[in-house]
Amino acid sequence: MVEKKKADIENLLQIMTQLRHPRTGCPWDRQQTAESICGYTVEEAYEVSEAAQSNDMPALCEELGDLLFHIVFYAEIAQEKGFFDFSDIVRSACDKMIRRHPHIFGNENKAPDWENLKQKERLTHNQKGVLSGIAKTLPATTRAYKLQSRAARVGFDWDEADLVLDKIMEEGNELRVEIAQKSHIAEREEEMGDLLFACINLARKLQIDPEKALKKTNDKFERRFSYIEQKLTEQKKTFEQTNLDEMEKLWNEAKKTERKNL
Repeated sequence: MVEKKKADIENLLQIMTQLRHPRTGCPWDRQQTAESICGYTVEEAYEVSEAAQSNDMPALCEELGDLLFHIVFYAEIAQEKGFFDFSDIVRSACDKMIRRHPHIFGNENKAPDWENLKQKERLTHNQKGVLSGIAKTLPATTRAYKLQSRAARVGFDWDEADLVLDKIMEEGNELRVEIAQKSHIAEREEEMGDLLFACINLARKLQIDPEKALKKTNDKFERRFSYIEQKLTEQKKTFEQTNLDEMEKLWNEAKKTERKNL
């Protein structure tokens, strides 16, 4: 079984090498760089997440294969430039997992402090700041949560959630002032960002994942809006033929229907 798995990996690596062959390879694959495929990699990761959350195992298997292919793609590009190869990636992952679990692979009796261990790792990469190492390419909501969490560990945090609510009100009032100034486009954007940042901070204080909470609200909005659309179709009416009060009434109907089905 081990030999078969090794053969499968070798086959995948060979496929990638052939795709990147300078004369006989695929023109599209040959011209790609690590930078150019980044967006596709993020897309594949989201597709893995969707399949996992849907508990669709056949889809998850396929999407994980697509994501693995991207890892092999990066490895091939790096190997061509003499930086590292796929084996180096695997070795790095193994070394990190063993290093981070001395209670499993070493002589420690208990798990290490996870954050202290990662802080030591950041120092080896010359990342000395408290907020160092938080990827700038993360979704803004996730990055805000991580920035706030990291700052909170050194005491830069509100004592109570109610104080964050006060901050949200303050930021809302500042945004209201900028809205009144029609020419203050950049200022409105800045204040909107501050308000969102404060809302994420409240979620963190309440131990709520803001991404998860917003996803649920997105799904709820889509579900209720679809109810409005369905009812208008039944009435043979378009949105253009419907005013906001009528749509609001249908929206409330959708809410009541959901509550009955709980």
